[in-house]
Amino acid sequence: MSVINERIEHILTEVLCRNAGEAEFHQAVREVFESLGRVVAKRPEYAEDGLLERLCEPERQIIFRVPWVDDSGQTRVNRGFRVQFNSALGPYKGGIRFHPSVNLSIVKFLGFEQVFKNALTGLPIGGAKGGSDFDPHGRSDGEVMRFCQSFMTELHRHIGDKTDVPAGDIGVGGREIGYMFGQYKRLTDRFESGVLTGKGILYGGSRARTEATGYGNTYFVQRMLATQGDSFDGKTCTVSGSGNVAIYTMEKVQSFGGKVVACSDSGGYVVDENGIDLGLVKEIKLVRRQRIREYVRLKGGECHYVESGSIWDVPCDVAMPSATQNELTGGDARALVKNGVIAVGEGANMPSTPEAVRVFQQAGILFAPGKAANAGGVATSALEMQQNASRDSWTFERTEERLAEIMHRIHDRCAAMAEDYGVPGDYVLGANIAGFVRVAEAMRAQGVI
Repeated sequence: MSVINERIEHILTEVLCRNAGEAEFHQAVREVFESLGRVVAKRPEYAEDGLLERLCEPERQIIFRVPWVDDSGQTRVNRGFRVQFNSALGPYKGGIRFHPSVNLSIVKFLGFEQVFKNALTGLPIGGAKGGSDFDPHGRSDGEVMRFCQSFMTELHRHIGDKTDVPAGDIGVGGREIGYMFGQYKRLTDRFESGVLTGKGILYGGSRARTEATGYGNTYFVQRMLATQGDSFDGKTCTVSGSGNVAIYTMEKVQSFGGKVVACSDSGGYVVDENGIDLGLVKEIKLVRRQRIREYVRLKGGECHYVESGSIWDVPCDVAMPSATQNELTGGDARALVKNGVIAVGEGANMPSTPEAVRVFQQAGILFAPGKAANAGGVATSALEMQQNASRDSWTFERTEERLAEIMHRIHDRCAAMAEDYGVPGDYVLGANIAGFVRVAEAMRAQGVI
């Protein structure tokens, strides 16, 4: 085992040196590699033919200029990215993120995570991610449209329903997907409905896609709680964020009998001990596009807003980090454990720092890692691809039923793999190994490419 671990550590060191300065990517690779000693000890062929090295090197990285003109007539320039990481299981699949923090390291970490997340779904999709440092917040519809058109003018050369199928992510919702799809159609002179997912229902979108990531995370955690004879019913929950993932996490938690008492955005968080008014949050975030602090002004009563600070200081039974990477620190994790948390479900991509994960695991907290728990969004995107390929449209109920089946299957696969490798209840290990084995088997079958 020590020889195997030395081999893995050597490869990891090479990856870190080769991708200098990319902290988020380093974190994602290290987190997966920490689980591989056990699987390589049992299956040493996985360390041959440069498989681990190839797994950490994207098949293609695309960086491009995105010029656009704002409403005042000033020319702006942003940077666009698409990292097509691994296509062993199918066409590249993964979202596009518009946020000032986007850089190559973040896109690579997201793409790397996406490879294993997509593998866990059991569906035939590879892993990719993309985005830009453009910030749509506060921009007019016209500015967002012009940016999206410029972004797609370059990206369209690299995508297609059998090549790479992007979707939305932070900062990219139905509006942005619509503008990008329109520009793709204009440039290619094709109505290729399967080239993007997260589309509007009227032009090829899937019902339940908007809700899928939040719903999926909640289905996973509900299944995880059930292994202990428990459920969301009567539980107090906090959900970070107030975008699509957070909103529909809250919606499904409430449908399971839980009470969400806090949610947040980048400015701060709101606490409502009587239970968050989800209709009001939807009005503020999805219609008015305002900050979450407006909740207190509009709701009144005993709720209150905390500027900055940490939402994880709010006592809860179940924590659902659903905003962004590394939002939940070791200190936050210790505060949650002290206040009695029993389960954590990651709705965002890698929202807990490595220290936070260790704190939860050492305390025996049920912990659902993002690459498993938030796979519902990409799973439903793959279902959208199925509907597009067959020129069909499913009901909301049929799509949600398939989503629930997929999330339960992912949970059970992770739990079984952790059991097989001698660490029952370790969903991080189970998810990493289950995703890795499926991708590794496909890569070995296809030769050194």
